[in-house]
Amino acid sequence: MNIEYINPFIEASQTVLLQMASIQAKLGKVYLKDSPHKSNTIAIIVGLTGKIRGQVIFTMSIPLGLEIASKMMGGMTISELDEISKSAISELTNMILGNTATILYNRGIGIDITPPSLIMGENLQISTDKMKTICIPLLLGESDVLEIDLSVMDT
Repeated sequence: MNIEYINPFIEASQTVLLQMASIQAKLGKVYLKDSPHKSNTIAIIVGLTGKIRGQVIFTMSIPLGLEIASKMMGGMTISELDEISKSAISELTNMILGNTATILYNRGIGIDITPPSLIMGENLQISTDKMKTICIPLLLGESDVLEIDLSVMDT
């Protein structure tokens, strides 16, 4: 996978997390994931079309999802992932990918994104057949990790 594809996802994620949730995200060690791979409890899937074809999957624990949703809603206490909090974290991923698309477009790489789909559950397994998956871990605080799994088709 071309490194010029990865950096815009990192840049956009760090910017949007800081702007929308006042969360400073540090980049962890990027690595290649095997398929199928286990997911954290929440997975938000967004499709990519255009110059880059594939999908992006944001995964996080439920406590991290609650914290992000709370911060996005001005610090309001959130104790369960209801429709409003799920919508908030889905919209966060939408904003991240919208910013990523803009960065890529400005570099001559046009992409379109699909609306996000949020799934939750214990022991989720995600298979990205025929695509390599690069995991971009973002470290949020001392122990929280938001993983961005970028799976693209070889073109």
